[in-house]
Amino acid sequence: MSTLLVSACPGPPACAAVHTYLFVDGLDVVARSDSRMAGLDPSRLLRPGGPLYPTDMPCTVEVAAQQQPEPGPDRLTVRVRVRGETVIWSDLMYPGPDGRPIVEVHFRLEQYLGEVERAYAALRGHLFSR
Repeated sequence: MSTLLVSACPGPPACAAVHTYLFVDGLDVVARSDSRMAGLDPSRLLRPGGPLYPTDMPCTVEVAAQQQPEPGPDRLTVRVRVRGETVIWSDLMYPGPDGRPIVEVHFRLEQYLGEVERAYAALRGHLFSR
């Protein structure tokens, strides 16, 4: 089983815009998939019942968009579904630690939902502390 860690860049002045980081087993999925991409705004991805919340029916979720050399039409998507107590991300294509491509990862449902909810709570805390 893999582990998910979600983080967010606060935007200016640290970088051009607020965006989400998605780490699977310590690897930045967005940057390793396509270095031109940046994760979408966390308020879009992490909201309760939002696109990262898994359902029995597989759903294709946009998680990042092209940012370099300038914002463009390219998108990075992940197919998300739940089977029993396992969340599955598929249709991936990024190099793992050994350089071999990772095309699918599995998360324990409890860890996955806990991390999405923790990241959302952190985002809400950040927004209300401004």
